[in-house]
Amino acid sequence: MPDIELPDGEEWVHMYQQMVRIRTFEEHVNDLYQRALMPGLAHLYIGEEAVAVGVCEALRRDDYITSTHRGHGHCLAKGAEAERMFCELLGKADGYCRGKGGSMHIADQDTGNLGANAIVGGSAGIATGAAFSSQRLGNGRVAVCFFGEGALGQGLLYEVMNMAQLWKLPVLYVCENNLYNEYTHHSETTAGDMLARAAAFGLLTEEVNGQDVRAVFAATQRMVARARAGEGPAFMLCHTYRYLGHHVGDINRAYYRSPEEEQRWKTERDPLELLASWLVDQQLADAPLLEGLVSEVQSEIAAAVEAALKAPFPEPDEVNQHVYA
Repeated sequence: MPDIELPDGEEWVHMYQQMVRIRTFEEHVNDLYQRALMPGLAHLYIGEEAVAVGVCEALRRDDYITSTHRGHGHCLAKGAEAERMFCELLGKADGYCRGKGGSMHIADQDTGNLGANAIVGGSAGIATGAAFSSQRLGNGRVAVCFFGEGALGQGLLYEVMNMAQLWKLPVLYVCENNLYNEYTHHSETTAGDMLARAAAFGLLTEEVNGQDVRAVFAATQRMVARARAGEGPAFMLCHTYRYLGHHVGDINRAYYRSPEEEQRWKTERDPLELLASWLVDQQLADAPLLEGLVSEVQSEIAAAVEAALKAPFPEPDEVNQHVYA
């Protein structure tokens, strides 16, 4: 196994800032929806920030990721610009897909983001194909496939994990287990042990506290280094939680999960608070520094929202452009 380089204090502070950026972005998305300024729905990543940041900070810029319908956090963690993302969500011409993809189809090849996907488990084949391409080209790139625990019922995932292990492809499958397949607890839809589903194909598996960015980062580093060395794919199960509902309009959630459960996760397992407390305890940052970073990010995201609101819509004659069968 190649040597793993541990991050210094500045890198951990950067990861905190990245998580704050995702949280703030999503809060503004929710606000835009509540103000009826955003067309369509969006699925917020609030509460799961440590997974996206912990994974993407262990990747190179040219490594690939594929995302999910809850993909804003992955996009931002991989290097997407907030203003262009807001433009995409608002249907503006300056968006990543010129306003035609919206929340669930953002892609940015400059940062290796092969796209969000509205189909549960739909990007597993894309990520595995990207890993196959990397292996054939010998470019050293690794592909990461993000998916929720609901995708563990999709046959495509098992087909590609089987091929990835047979061919020792450089791909990492990251399962974000936020407990609920939309409105149903995973225990009612997913039989058996989640890790065993990947272990059956011989993949390296690891279970991680998805609220602890340090644990996610460390596990990803090991798996990515192993993949680059030609040792094959891996499967990481990250236990996490979405603080708000399934989507921005899901405000009456008591019928499928209790307010007490939500509050317990927010107070005891918030990924931002966990890292902030550790940074202060380790004397890698103090409260004024972290507060300053939060203020800086809030100003940045607010400016991005205002710019996106003022940005132009695409011309009507573009409706048939960039559309593929």
